[in-house]
Amino acid sequence: MEKVLYLTLIKKWFIEILKGIKKTEYREIKPYWTKRLFNSDGLPKKYDSIIFRNGYSKGAPKMKVEFLGVIKKDKYEIILGKILELHNVKSLLNQQSQN
Repeated sequence: MEKVLYLTLIKKWFIEILKGIKKTEYREIKPYWTKRLFNSDGLPKKYDSIIFRNGYSKGAPKMKVEFLGVIKKDKYEIILGKILELHNVKSLLNQQSQN
């Protein structure tokens, strides 16, 4: 069974990942993120992919991205691989091209 990490992003970061500009997602070092990203022994959890959403609506743009790992520095750095799937991103890209 595939293990997926679900994350919500604002439009700016979602589009940068979609365009291949942003290759790392950052999260603050806080107990919530530590529990989601690391096992109790302190080793990083293994995920197969990340599903990013831009918003919370039923039809929100989504993309599935390869999860390559997480590193603890001054923040948690989630290393992103290739985009595996896209859903409902056409309108977001159209908005972007009009700006």
